[in-house]
Amino acid sequence: MASVGSRRLTVLREFRPHGLAVEEADGQGVPGAPPPQDYDYFLFDPALAISPTPDPSDEASSSGADGDHELFIRDNQIIWSNGSRVHKRYVSPNTVIMACWCRMNAISDALLCVLQVDTLSLYNVTGEIVCIPLPYAVSSIWPLPFGLLLQKSTDGGHMVSSSSSLLNARDLNRPSKEYGLTYNIPFQANILETDNKANGAIISSHLILKHPFEEPQATYVEEKDKLTMMRDFDEKTIWTSDVIPLIASYHKGKFQHSVWQIDGASYQEAMNENTMLPVDISSHKCAFRKIWQGKCSHSAASKVFLATDIDGMPIISFLLHEQKILLAVRIQVDDATEEAFGDIKPHMSWNIPAFAAAPVVVTRPRVRVGVLPFTDILVLSSDNDLLLYSGKQCLCRYTLPNELGKGFFSNHELNSDISDTYSDLKITSIADAVEGRINVTCSNGLMLRCSLRKNPSSSLVSDCITAMAEGLQSCFYNQFISLFWGSDAAYLYSSSQVDSEWEFFSHEIKRVCTKYGQTLSTKSLTFPSKAWDFLINSKYHSQYCKRALSSSNSFLPVSYNTGKTVFNSFLQDEHSSDVSYNIRFMRETLETLHALYENLKLNILRKEDLGCLASLLCTVASSLGEHSYVDYYCRDFPLNLTESPSLVSSNSLTTPPSLFRWFEYCLRHGLNSAKLEDIPTLMRKQKVSAVSWSRKVLSFYSLLLGAERKGKNLSSGVYCEVASGSARNTEELTVLAMVAEKFGHRQLDLLPVGVSLVLRHALDKCRDSPPDDWPATAYVLVGREDLATAKMGTVRKENLLWNNDNLTSMSVPYMLHLQPVIIPTTAPDIPASEVLNSDDSDSVYKSVEDGMEHIFTSTTQLRFGHDLRLNEVRRLLCSARPVPIQTPTNPSVSDQDLHQQQLWNFAQRTTALPFGRGAFTLATTYTLLTEVLVFPKLVLAGRLPAQQNATVNLDLSSRSVSEFKSWAEFHNGVAAGLRLAPFQEKMLRTWIQYNRPSEPNFTHAGLLLAFGLHEHLRVLTVTDAYGYLSQEHDITTLGLLLGLAASHRGTMDPAISKMLYFHVPSRHPSSTPELELPTLLQSAAVMGIGLLYEGSAHALTMKILLGEIGRRSGGDNVLEREGYAVAAGSALGFVALGHGNRAFGFMDTFLDRLFEYIGTKEVYHEKYLNATSADDQSCNPGQMMDGAQINVDVTAPGAILALALIFLKAESEEIAARLNIPNTYFDLQYVRPDFVMLRIIARNLILWSRIQPTKGWVDSQIPETVRCGISNMSEGTIDSDELDAEALFQAYVNIVTGACIALGLKYAGSRNGDAQELLYAYTVYFLNEIKHIPVRTSNILPKGLLQYVDRGTLELCLHLIVLSLSLVMAGSGNLQTFRLLRYLRGRISAEGQVNYGLQMAVSLAIGFLFLGGGTHTFSTQNSAIAALLISLYPRLPTGPNDNRCHLQAFRHLYVIATEPRWIQTVDIDTELPVYCPLEVTVAETDYYDETNYCEVTPCLLPERSVTSHGGDLETRQIHSMGEYST
Repeated sequence: MASVGSRRLTVLREFRPHGLAVEEADGQGVPGAPPPQDYDYFLFDPALAISPTPDPSDEASSSGADGDHELFIRDNQIIWSNGSRVHKRYVSPNTVIMACWCRMNAISDALLCVLQVDTLSLYNVTGEIVCIPLPYAVSSIWPLPFGLLLQKSTDGGHMVSSSSSLLNARDLNRPSKEYGLTYNIPFQANILETDNKANGAIISSHLILKHPFEEPQATYVEEKDKLTMMRDFDEKTIWTSDVIPLIASYHKGKFQHSVWQIDGASYQEAMNENTMLPVDISSHKCAFRKIWQGKCSHSAASKVFLATDIDGMPIISFLLHEQKILLAVRIQVDDATEEAFGDIKPHMSWNIPAFAAAPVVVTRPRVRVGVLPFTDILVLSSDNDLLLYSGKQCLCRYTLPNELGKGFFSNHELNSDISDTYSDLKITSIADAVEGRINVTCSNGLMLRCSLRKNPSSSLVSDCITAMAEGLQSCFYNQFISLFWGSDAAYLYSSSQVDSEWEFFSHEIKRVCTKYGQTLSTKSLTFPSKAWDFLINSKYHSQYCKRALSSSNSFLPVSYNTGKTVFNSFLQDEHSSDVSYNIRFMRETLETLHALYENLKLNILRKEDLGCLASLLCTVASSLGEHSYVDYYCRDFPLNLTESPSLVSSNSLTTPPSLFRWFEYCLRHGLNSAKLEDIPTLMRKQKVSAVSWSRKVLSFYSLLLGAERKGKNLSSGVYCEVASGSARNTEELTVLAMVAEKFGHRQLDLLPVGVSLVLRHALDKCRDSPPDDWPATAYVLVGREDLATAKMGTVRKENLLWNNDNLTSMSVPYMLHLQPVIIPTTAPDIPASEVLNSDDSDSVYKSVEDGMEHIFTSTTQLRFGHDLRLNEVRRLLCSARPVPIQTPTNPSVSDQDLHQQQLWNFAQRTTALPFGRGAFTLATTYTLLTEVLVFPKLVLAGRLPAQQNATVNLDLSSRSVSEFKSWAEFHNGVAAGLRLAPFQEKMLRTWIQYNRPSEPNFTHAGLLLAFGLHEHLRVLTVTDAYGYLSQEHDITTLGLLLGLAASHRGTMDPAISKMLYFHVPSRHPSSTPELELPTLLQSAAVMGIGLLYEGSAHALTMKILLGEIGRRSGGDNVLEREGYAVAAGSALGFVALGHGNRAFGFMDTFLDRLFEYIGTKEVYHEKYLNATSADDQSCNPGQMMDGAQINVDVTAPGAILALALIFLKAESEEIAARLNIPNTYFDLQYVRPDFVMLRIIARNLILWSRIQPTKGWVDSQIPETVRCGISNMSEGTIDSDELDAEALFQAYVNIVTGACIALGLKYAGSRNGDAQELLYAYTVYFLNEIKHIPVRTSNILPKGLLQYVDRGTLELCLHLIVLSLSLVMAGSGNLQTFRLLRYLRGRISAEGQVNYGLQMAVSLAIGFLFLGGGTHTFSTQNSAIAALLISLYPRLPTGPNDNRCHLQAFRHLYVIATEPRWIQTVDIDTELPVYCPLEVTVAETDYYDETNYCEVTPCLLPERSVTSHGGDLETRQIHSMGEYST
């Protein structure tokens, strides 16, 4: 040991666990008093808890001089601190036995695993917790690369008593859908698997937990290709690796240490498939395979750790305290299979005398060997010597510094003489090693935190050592390490500058040259013999040199004529073997460091390091007599290096490799003309990290110039990784290579300008139209962040994981992201928030939140910014401000009654506004998960503009305002919830709970429905739903049932199905006590069943719902039974949606029953009429019959809706014919006119393809009898006494209205011009019949409808047609339609004919016209048509609480039919939205040829089913940024 060099430790501070200081600050300890020793702690590198897992290929960043994190454990408390700052605190229910950090494959976050007596708690770094009850005794837990190993205690086979079972007692705070798991797994399919897992977990001595939401798995031992369960409780685990799958154990009975390799990756690979569970669980067992064993001690090793040999191979080190030796077992990892870890075999072992040992990172701190950092071994010998080993080679001895100083100590008993007696202190123990820092305990009990490397360390020295380790032969590298660490580096500690480490390194390299080279003194010339010599010796030259030295760095110059000693070539002594050996060593050193020199030349930030390295290389080349190398370096640094003429000529090596020369030849003459010798040998090696920077650049140039690929190897001699994706040319292939090598814009900025220009040009060529299958990082690299965002959205839907850090590294860090600035062209320059109400002069009301303040975005301003239509929509739909009341100037007593009457009329309108506001703001804003959702107010008060805006409140004495506002508050909650756009990933369950009020209310009930329509309620668990149901609040239950069904639409989820059927009393067994449920709840539950089973054609569900149409509801309000029948019929239509052409086994009787409900005259199946269903007999309520007849007035609407949806688009003339319209005057008198409308709608939905936007098609729907009767009555040829004129005209207006509704459904969201004109014409026609307006209408339509039809019917038909018109123009914001709607709203208010249902229709129509702020429209898929038909059911309520014929909550089902089809173009350079003409091609159909038309973005596109393609009409670099459902 006397030959090794000596280095001094750098003392950072006196060490004391910070947790003790935290306890003292909390008042748990007495400052200065010795704390109780019943605590534990461990230090760790902060990278261990980084989320997500740091990439092993990245250089390990130093955590600072003393950046260690600490976990302090006492009793049930864990304190995570960093320095003097407490990061987190964890409090466990029971005493903590053991804690460790762990990572699991399916989770990117690090988990803190805390073992307690009967519980294993897993803490996420974000604060989430999963508690796993343990029914068996676990003694210790150990981290693995893919999970957690649980070591049972000796009596671990015995069950631990627990109040809850392992399967049911988990605290699951969110579903694990993103990990490929689900909680809705049928129990019957997993009984055997669960039993096998549970039995194996009880019997096995070792368990492995791979996911927080899984059960721990039993482990198996692999022996002779057979698996047997691990049941040896004496095989105690003493160490595991969290990097490679290795475990060390000790068997106390056999006195034997063992090393195991564990195979646990197969199960996770299986789970990455799209299967819920592995098909064969036996094929995914975790197997232990023993790779080494040794009987070397009678007790377990006191410490086991992983280090690396001098060549980078892993070493498992066992510290045997009895023998005082360190047993090192070198293992060999065979990674030829390119798996995560290949075959691991023991290679060799050796012993090192040691009293204590620890793994440290000293010699090569920035180097990783695969996934392992290059780790050395620090050994404390029995003689109290602290020795540093690299493998089995001792490098140096560490000693304490001669004087610490008083600043390091905090204990008061340390006197001032400590520095005098410090030299006598000895190191007694070492512990808590993190990177290059360790705790040293001195003989006087003092514990110091010390660093083994002097800070700051030189990155150039680290790079040189790494390059020499990878480039030199092992014998030469061992010699270098001995020279570098074996010499005494005392002057390293005399300076705190970074250059001191480099000076020491260069000094050791030069010492080899000095030792084996011969010196030759050159004499100064007294008189100059040449003009050049005269110039060199002149005063001007000396001044020039001073200026040059002051303006640039000075590096150990090799002067031309300084009289100093220079190195002579020692090639003449090559016959000496020692000299020959060192010559080869120096030549390899020159080649290796020259490769690093070329690597540094490609990094503009390493210019200073490059000059230092050039000076050293010039010295080495001079000693070897390499003229070409010396000349090369002198040309690079002419001001700092001057070539010496005293070098003896010799046979030089070849011309120095030059990357710049290689680049020049490649660009001038092609890749084939470039010389391979210009690429240093080290760059052509595999898996070399020292020169990986230049290797990447070489590979990019090679691919760009057409190099051939053979796997990862290129024809240019280097290798390269290439990311997945298509490449049509070399530029795109280069981009994929840059992505795979993680070479982004930041790295391009570090290259010299000339080198990076070629690569930037390649990126720019790929920017316009990159392939569609590139990863998101590739799009960011070429400057297409828009495509990257779209790709990331697709990836999230596929439950794949992307590292956002990779995207950040590819982006430009200094790019200024400009925000769009919209300047109105024709509107006044007034903020949008101020243009609310032209007659609102009170500024108090302008700041009120109305739920629409967010609607003015760059998209809406670009599209509608040329006028004030959005401001007008906001004014019309605002319910948060008092409405103005026009009154005489001098109020009187009678005026107060007038005020109340006006307020009551306006209240009808205000309570209907949330319908339109919900549609208008649909999915237009996001909310922070830390903020409470704000609900706009419903203000029923008024204000008097003539009396300084005095407020007049609605009188509460005459009417029940609270009851009046209840359903309005419900719709207000729906509107507030609908404005939230779907979250990028999903809405958190905790946020929904956070917004839950302490007392149930109508607003939160509506919010639940809105969340369900957006499919956010999928995150709720069954226990959450039970929590809402247990409140026994009917409207909250209603919103929850509909919301859950909408969120799980079409899934037939059994848990949701049970919940819904529970609220249908007719399905309860006869023995069940009668349950009183409101009819509203029953209607919602029945509709929920239809949504849940949508499109399934589930036979039993269809039979149940068929019976519910004709069954009397058991609710408290018999007047709402028609609404219940409508809900049952709609649900039946949802279940069998579009399945009419597919014959059911009971189709004949099924249809007969439906037509019986409708009341048609067809002959039914006799066997059906005479039979009574056994199901009907078992049910409590009876049929809806008046005597022996079914009450078709109640059952007909639901049955018609069911037939319309079942045979939707079926083109079945047979079914359509049975839904005939009465053909005689007599029959017309016995059919309700509104049923005629429903039949017209149903017939046309069945004969979908025959709907045409022409007046002739509308006239074809009118029976000849009705048409002739209307015509004769209008002309006066027939007396009204001869016919029932009222029945005739009622049938006419309902037939026309039904046809218009069918037309609106057919062309919903299409903005079809013909349909718009036709519906607008019929709207004006009906409006003219009610009250003359100055708009011309067609003369061919009959006049004088008001004489025979009541105004209420005409108003209803008018507003239903207006709703149909808004369906066609949905999202377009059409001005003509909007003016019509504004007129209707103002006309009704001015005339005092305010009806809640009509106001609701107008409000919905305005919302549809500006659906989602103009970004959404309607689809015409089957489910969309069904949802729209139910939302537009042609029976409007008479008041806010009217649910007799149709549940008002169903009006919001239109959300199911919406889809985002807006497209916006954004300039990719400025990231500003711009206008752009767009050509859209509509595919050919049976009714029209392929059509092209032009749009200007932002705009709405047609449905994808009718769109052929689209293209830009401009050549500007733009990209589309929007949503387009597939």
